[in-house]
Amino acid sequence: MKLAANLSFLWSDLPFLDRFDAAAAAGFQAIEVLFPYEISAREMQTAMRRNSLHMVMMNAPPPNYTGGERGFAAIPGGQDRFQHDMKRAFRYAETLNVKILHIMSGIASGPEAFDTLVENLKWASRNAPKGLILTIEPICQEDAPGYYLSDYQLAARVLDVVRKPNVRLQYDSYQAQMLHGDAIDVWRRFGLRAAHVQLADTPGFLAPGEGEIDFATLLNDIQNSGYKGWISAQYKPKPRTTDDSFGWIKKLGLAA
Repeated sequence: MKLAANLSFLWSDLPFLDRFDAAAAAGFQAIEVLFPYEISAREMQTAMRRNSLHMVMMNAPPPNYTGGERGFAAIPGGQDRFQHDMKRAFRYAETLNVKILHIMSGIASGPEAFDTLVENLKWASRNAPKGLILTIEPICQEDAPGYYLSDYQLAARVLDVVRKPNVRLQYDSYQAQMLHGDAIDVWRRFGLRAAHVQLADTPGFLAPGEGEIDFATLLNDIQNSGYKGWISAQYKPKPRTTDDSFGWIKKLGLAA
């Protein structure tokens, strides 16, 4: 299985561009960045080339610099803004050669939110650069109060209506456990829809193996399912340093 490092959470004590060097020194060949838009794409390209890294995932639409929520794909009436910001996200993804673009639903509720999310995802599917996979990820209310897409069954319904091969699920073990109480069962029910996987333990967004989730079983199920995508280490390593938090990789028989 292929491991990537999430630079938005790991090595957070380092300046952002230095995290690329740290990831490479730790043995990673790939990274993901949730919102790379405030950093020069050229500087990130240089940091990746210097370390023989590639970026596998980023989020879209980009943050609202005026203080609004990150993500609004399900918010009725926001379609024009969604399309405008998605075009910017597409440009970044092409420039950085990113193949997975996570689309956030934002805070909304009700049938109109469902229809809006479906409409926006269909538009994004039609207009996405060739080879780019768009993902949706359920997020728990504890982390994002009012977030529309907060159930894996709802995500499956959205995907069933959108019915586009370049729109897939993003599975996060932490979110699956927080939302449904059993990350393994969630993978078994919905994992075949996944184009990207992220790992963290509960409670507290911990390193794998420090909380409730049986990661040996989960990773065995992921491997046996035929999943070929990246698996990203996305957790908060505190109070230890990031490099001191990687014991789970060896323990689970993985390699960065």
